[in-house]
Amino acid sequence: MKKTTLLLLPLAIALIGASSAYAELPKGYVALKAGVYSPSTSHDIDNFNDGDRTHLDSKTGFNGEIAVGYYFIPMVALELGAGYFESKGSPAAQPGDAKLQVVPLTATGKVLLPLGIFEPYGLFGIGAYVTDLDVSHNSGTLSGSTEVTYGLHAGAGLNVNFSDSMFVGVEGKYLWAESSFGGEHIKLDGFQTTGVVGFRY
Repeated sequence: MKKTTLLLLPLAIALIGASSAYAELPKGYVALKAGVYSPSTSHDIDNFNDGDRTHLDSKTGFNGEIAVGYYFIPMVALELGAGYFESKGSPAAQPGDAKLQVVPLTATGKVLLPLGIFEPYGLFGIGAYVTDLDVSHNSGTLSGSTEVTYGLHAGAGLNVNFSDSMFVGVEGKYLWAESSFGGEHIKLDGFQTTGVVGFRY
């Protein structure tokens, strides 16, 4: 019994010390993210021109986000974000332009592994995506009204802590969502890769 107590005592002291140190750390943070959105599939639009199927070659575009988060414990955080990403392309068969613009509103759970100045993490979340698609074609124009769709995202990242109140990092996540414009289904699936600058408070 005494040996067990002696073995557990250092562990208890370490946990109390860690809890005290965590109590003094900032719990909230704000993060600014900027990078690229890379669609995983091109967009196929049926019935674009008298029943024809139009294939749009989508290209990598800008991705940006501002997020606020809260650490419940050092290893678990919740983050709310709002941002903007876009993809441009052109019809494969005929001249024209296409632009997909999306405003995501997301909630993301994070599981972190604090390792001194390094903080790797995994993430999973849900989002509402306010989406607009405009396609100009030599035989017509499809101007998609703004639609809201819902989706999931998952990924991983790494923060480097310069101090208790500032960090920089990189983050990558994959998005699954599908929007619809007048019965035309447009997949938003793709990779979002960003650099991150954050400030804790």
